[in-house]
Amino acid sequence: MAENGTDLRRMAMSKEQHNGNFTEPSPSSEQKKREREERLDIVLWKKPLITLQYFFLETLLNLKELTIKLWHRRRIVVSLLLLLALLTSAYYIEGAHQQYVLYLEKKLLWCAYWVGLGILSSVGLGTGLHTFLLYLGPHIASVTLAAYECNSVNFPEPPYPDQIICPDVEGVEGSISLWTIISKVRLEACMWGAGTAIGELPPYFMARAARLSGEEPDDEEYQEFEEMLEHAQTAQDFASRAKLAVQNLVQKVGFFGILACASIPNPLFDLAGITCGHFLVPFWTFFGATLIGKAIIKMHIQKLFVIITFSKHIVEQMVALIGAVPSVGPSLQKPFQQYLETQRLKLHHKAEGAPQSENWLSWMFEKLVIVMVCYFILSIINSMAQSYAKRLQQMSSEEKTK
Repeated sequence: MAENGTDLRRMAMSKEQHNGNFTEPSPSSEQKKREREERLDIVLWKKPLITLQYFFLETLLNLKELTIKLWHRRRIVVSLLLLLALLTSAYYIEGAHQQYVLYLEKKLLWCAYWVGLGILSSVGLGTGLHTFLLYLGPHIASVTLAAYECNSVNFPEPPYPDQIICPDVEGVEGSISLWTIISKVRLEACMWGAGTAIGELPPYFMARAARLSGEEPDDEEYQEFEEMLEHAQTAQDFASRAKLAVQNLVQKVGFFGILACASIPNPLFDLAGITCGHFLVPFWTFFGATLIGKAIIKMHIQKLFVIITFSKHIVEQMVALIGAVPSVGPSLQKPFQQYLETQRLKLHHKAEGAPQSENWLSWMFEKLVIVMVCYFILSIINSMAQSYAKRLQQMSSEEKTK
């Protein structure tokens, strides 16, 4: 793979160099840059009508393309429909198998929920942290607080996981250990980690397809990757050196390099996917290392951090430290104390008698979730509208060349 990297740098230099002299950027590259800037202006807050129009047209074209692909694979589609019909029959027909069907349904939906949130973190929400901070992190924190309060993790199902309530027979004081809580949240944490691994596949496939076809995709991260390779010898700033370090680690070490990058919180991991795709690393080498790193190693690190942070004695010390802040400490401490007390009452079926005043922490969290969902929807609309604009530009350039 090192030879591939050298060849790529030579090819990149040959684009800019002719007979030993550097030339000005070609008109085609300037035109592509101009077209890309025009597409980036197609967003809802700048051109709402055009953006919505392009979004609906792109949606129709995608549905048409999907229908054609399904028709070409109609045998697989018919087989899946027959399997779905059999499962539906087993679901609705009464019998002794119903208890297993219901158990399997509950587990599959639970796993699909967390896998979906993991995919959204990598693909839809950008940084890979949003759904952990908004959903998985709070879920692990609530299980941790409840485990120490109830001295048990045998929360009844239902209503758990919708609402955690202590069992009628509470456990022995001091019976909760770190490993007990880790085991309780292992399934959802690993499913979320697996979802983030699946979400890393688009950069890999995009770079792989671009390398095999020889065409340059209209992707900012891929273009940055190519520019980074072109100027690898002259990189001075910290960000460029960090990206080069990730690229060199993945390229030279292979499976274990990918595993190392995936096992720690790493905002540059998209670059690892692009690197693996560009240098044609086998799919299972890339995905296997990513899955192990994100779903097992990284998730256990994140779980340990959240569980330790929200352990009972740590939480009490944090609230006490907030109260010790001069002037504003007591006023900041009060809502945290109220929130913790309300949660304790809910865990012991006593929430009905508690005052139902809305806590500002809960209010802020709800509004943050709403903002993130709205941002996600807007980003999808803008992205699809820009994809349709790219189609129009390609059609226009093809007509000019005729």
